[in-house]
Amino acid sequence: MKRAFITGITGQDGAYLAQFLLRQGYEVFGLVRRSSLPENMDARLKWLGIASDVNLVDGNLIDLSSLQRLIRKIRPDEVYNLAAQSFVKTSWAQPLLTGQVTGLGAANVLEAVRLDCPEARFYQASSSEMYGLAQEPRQSEKTPFYPRSPYAVAKVYAHWMTVNYRESFRLFACCGILFNHESPLRGIEFVTRKITDGVARIKLGLQDKLVLGNLHAKRDWGHARDYVRAMWMMLQEVEADDYVIATGRATSVLEFCRMAFAHVGLNAEEHIEVDASFLRPAEVDFLQGDATKAHEKLGWQPEITLEEMVQEMVEADLVRLRQGLKTGVTDLA
Repeated sequence: MKRAFITGITGQDGAYLAQFLLRQGYEVFGLVRRSSLPENMDARLKWLGIASDVNLVDGNLIDLSSLQRLIRKIRPDEVYNLAAQSFVKTSWAQPLLTGQVTGLGAANVLEAVRLDCPEARFYQASSSEMYGLAQEPRQSEKTPFYPRSPYAVAKVYAHWMTVNYRESFRLFACCGILFNHESPLRGIEFVTRKITDGVARIKLGLQDKLVLGNLHAKRDWGHARDYVRAMWMMLQEVEADDYVIATGRATSVLEFCRMAFAHVGLNAEEHIEVDASFLRPAEVDFLQGDATKAHEKLGWQPEITLEEMVQEMVEADLVRLRQGLKTGVTDLA
């Protein structure tokens, strides 16, 4: 039985990856911080029905000694570094913490693997935000990075450290440059989930308006289930490499809203308001990925359409809120 060690297992990607790996017959270990709120810590794992099937272990990305101890004890075949301070807006308010966790944290995991389990295969969660002010119409593995937030800058550091460890120490280390990927497990602070939760609340009469920032920003949105499958596929290759994972389809925030509202029979324009306070200090207006390399070398293709994903997210939020109305708690994350 193969063993996998996942940092960020309680997040969207970590939960779906854990589910995928369990179905592949892996024994799954996940890193958790004890500062996490215990009642919310494994909510996503419970949503997927796998909370009792994974092994949660204490540690912290910014504590190398804790990572070494865990790597030495678990002896994983595969290590997936998904943990980060991943909310872009927060990275301007907490740039040093973002750099520590998102950037140096990845270096700590790499160092722990190098020192205590160098035969393990390593995956780093890189991000399309690294492209920022995009230098090409469609971004591939060869497109230069132009990060536009502290989060993106930290991800660039983590990305190049992974490449450096691969080339310097011959670790099997891959970077997945994942474009935006969503699901019902997405955090409420992310715009897609804010939209679907808002749509559900408006449909149920819990609020009247959905307040957003830049409606015209375009992103390449896919489903997290498809994207965690790509992570695993990278680590099954003969040689380590870096891959863009994307659908190749760019959609605006406004178009996403229209899909979500239409699913419940409402007109988006009647319910949306724009608040300039939600705009980023340095905006990223357009991202669209070119996943040709992943298609050709990995054989990866997305299986869930954007429309299917939006409908799934809205339906999940309707379920959450209806359950909340029965218990008197409607502010569900």
